[in-house]
Amino acid sequence: MRIVIALGGNALLRRGEAMTAENQRENVRIACEQIAKVAPGNELVIAHGNGPQVGLLALQGAAYDAANPYPLDVLGAETEGMIGYMIEQELGNLLPFEVPFATILTQVEVDPADPAFQKPTKPIGPVYTKEDAELLAKEKGWSIAPDGNKFRRVVPSPRPKQIFEIRPVKWLLEKGTVVVCAGGGGIPTMYENGKLKGIEAVIDKDLCSALLAEQLEADLLVIATDVDAAYIDWGKPTQKGIAQAHPDELERLGFAAGSMGPKVQAACEFAIKTGKAAVIGALPDIEAIARGEAGTRVSTAKPGITYR
Repeated sequence: MRIVIALGGNALLRRGEAMTAENQRENVRIACEQIAKVAPGNELVIAHGNGPQVGLLALQGAAYDAANPYPLDVLGAETEGMIGYMIEQELGNLLPFEVPFATILTQVEVDPADPAFQKPTKPIGPVYTKEDAELLAKEKGWSIAPDGNKFRRVVPSPRPKQIFEIRPVKWLLEKGTVVVCAGGGGIPTMYENGKLKGIEAVIDKDLCSALLAEQLEADLLVIATDVDAAYIDWGKPTQKGIAQAHPDELERLGFAAGSMGPKVQAACEFAIKTGKAAVIGALPDIEAIARGEAGTRVSTAKPGITYR
């Protein structure tokens, strides 16, 4: 199968964990140990989150007073290279030497008129106390929003329209390459007066991964997160895991925009547009997910919803 695996940000840096290179390396290693299990006999494309990493680079850049901080599109490009390097190396240490790898800096077009620019919602960077977040918002002109019992910086998250590097990704897959691309939802760009330029935004990784999987004609989209399925009534005594769902039924349930919502939306869009399956599940279950035995499988093949 041709499989697109979208790694959640938690796969690279766990909540509350220090944003050190060593911690990121260890988490990438753990993720790659799971991905390696489905590599034999399959074509793999790996996308990933980058919110904590972009936020860290932004903070580091802000500490240098001699120049304006680098914009988010440039920071996104930097994190694609950094995280791609770690994934290539750690996965390369697990797979046969003959398996080629490539990380592609991936520019993604968005619409200048996207309403997301009027309402920033995408969290980036570390979590803060309310007092620290309000102080940073005042000093730096940030938008902030609650994230659990903490606060984070939020930026616009426009929808992806076009992935510019889709052709070289296809060429690499045809040669048996494991490709890392569309990191952090890709580098956000738009056309202005006929010229392409980067913008201050972060594209949702799951929606971009769904577009990537669609354009690559993937057989399966795996959205890997830190829970083993999508749940209704999450955190309540009545919570139930969803085993299988038709996208029309799943979209009616409603999921939180800041957590499972984008994953469900991405899975539903891929299933509707392609007729193939998307699965939301935990990274340690990836072998079983590929066999159709774990996670929440979103597909148009069956009506209704089946719970565990």
